[in-house]
Amino acid sequence: MTTPILVALATTILVVVAEFVHARRVALVQPLMPQVPRALFVVAPLVRVLTLTALAWALTTLFLLPPKAHRSKMKSIEPKEREHLLLVLDVSPSMRLQDAGEVGKDSRSRRASSLVSSLLERVSDEKMHFTVIATYSGAKPVVKESRDREVLLNILNDLNMQYAFEVGKTRLFAGLEEAAKIAKDWRPDSATLVLISDGDTVPPSGMPRMPSSVGGALVVGVGDPMKGTLIDGRQSRQDVSTLREIANRLGGEYHDGNLKHVPTATLRSLGSLKVSAEKQQLTLREYALFAIALASFLLASLPLILYLLTDRKKLSP
Repeated sequence: MTTPILVALATTILVVVAEFVHARRVALVQPLMPQVPRALFVVAPLVRVLTLTALAWALTTLFLLPPKAHRSKMKSIEPKEREHLLLVLDVSPSMRLQDAGEVGKDSRSRRASSLVSSLLERVSDEKMHFTVIATYSGAKPVVKESRDREVLLNILNDLNMQYAFEVGKTRLFAGLEEAAKIAKDWRPDSATLVLISDGDTVPPSGMPRMPSSVGGALVVGVGDPMKGTLIDGRQSRQDVSTLREIANRLGGEYHDGNLKHVPTATLRSLGSLKVSAEKQQLTLREYALFAIALASFLLASLPLILYLLTDRKKLSP
């Protein structure tokens, strides 16, 4: 786009001419201001030239770029064309224990949120719909077929869902059963099941069978698998063997997410997710917005900065 560059160059020329005229006027009274640092007479005009040039380029760029549609205004996807990410999230009290993450200080639920956030950054399918099922003593759908990733992240970060259930033993298989009910009407191989849990108090039998719509399954464990943490009169730790067994019975993969995020190769191996190798790159729109924010801040702050750098007492008669 050459137009924003031309506008920026024209702005630079106009501002430089204006600063030159202003500098000649300031030079006449400069002997009356001996205490003002001489560097300010050079730095201040330079800042004004650079910030106004940046604003001209950024505003012109945003004006010429096509408007970006919000997801809520995007054309809906036909059910037969939809892809699905089916997240079963353990929200039992043991998920509040703080023994997860690289330094072992994060709660298991916060670690789960970080893992899901990393996964979403690499899912590149615009047809992807998200369904979240919370499970503790039972199972409750929280979100069904949403395309808004921010809603999903907000639920994971700020919503304490354990209080929506009666106190009792964790029934992880109840979440899988609810997932199977929701996914049974979807087209074959259109869904990926992601189960995040610490594997605490999982029964040895009773796991439901997934429908044909679930084309891949990933079981992610959180919590320290070696050192237990006391809760409800017992030691709670990530039950690696149980979670791995669940993954095998689902025909999927197991990953210990307590220290490392899910590798891209593992996501690709599921076969039902379109995964990009890198995170989304910043576009010209984001660079223009950043330039507007920074340039506006500097330009608005310049008078205050000049005031603070000037010794008002020594300048007073």
